[in-house]
Amino acid sequence: MRIPAISLVSGVLASLLFAGTAGAAPFAQAFAGKDPTKSNPIYDSGRFRIKSCDEQPTQPDDLDAARVDLEFLLDCLNTGWGDHLTEANFSFSRPKLVTTTRTDLQTGCGKYPKTAQAVYCPNNQRITFRLDRDILSKQTELLLFATIAHEYGHHVQQLTGIMTSYLNRKYRNKAAELDATRRMELQAECFGGAFIGSVWMSLGRHKRDLNYMIKVAIGNATHGKHANIAYWIRRGFAADSPDACNTFTAPASKVA
Repeated sequence: MRIPAISLVSGVLASLLFAGTAGAAPFAQAFAGKDPTKSNPIYDSGRFRIKSCDEQPTQPDDLDAARVDLEFLLDCLNTGWGDHLTEANFSFSRPKLVTTTRTDLQTGCGKYPKTAQAVYCPNNQRITFRLDRDILSKQTELLLFATIAHEYGHHVQQLTGIMTSYLNRKYRNKAAELDATRRMELQAECFGGAFIGSVWMSLGRHKRDLNYMIKVAIGNATHGKHANIAYWIRRGFAADSPDACNTFTAPASKVA
């Protein structure tokens, strides 16, 4: 889940998983007792083959253009991740995308949180993206791409069994659950950073766009510190690969 902070710092990168429920059956046999969060073929899947993505022309406060841009970005994410996951022997399905200017709607995992920019629901594999005034005023920045790439990272977690393991696990205390939530969210940041890094040269953007996107990241107890959000985005970006994104075996200092 992406929680907007544009009204405060002109951007949004912080996120919180919009937890629903997900069945473990499709992955029980595949992982044969292994923990899919720590030991997963996605961590050995190599670099993305996709090297090109088309952001659509847009300007501030253009709702229709933002919707078109998100649809094109989703197509690119489907192509890149679809090929990547299929080659890693995962079953692939495309997530649904709903754009809205409202918050009074159901997502499939409950009512849309009023503070969220976008949410992913594993129950219906749907991304719901709120196009409010704040993000529309900055839509020429990298924020639309960064946000949908992050939510798509949650979809990848769903398809690879990582989210199922996270949602179905019994945690010994609140601290352990918060630690796992931060690892989930920071991994989605890394997955998003890795995808953007792979297609970066085709975007025609300057490195300052990436730096701005990272600068406005908001950290807290459930999202991780700003420094760690930046660390995982840059780690994924530099690798062009989800191989760099195993947050579940990272030291506690990198997911605090």
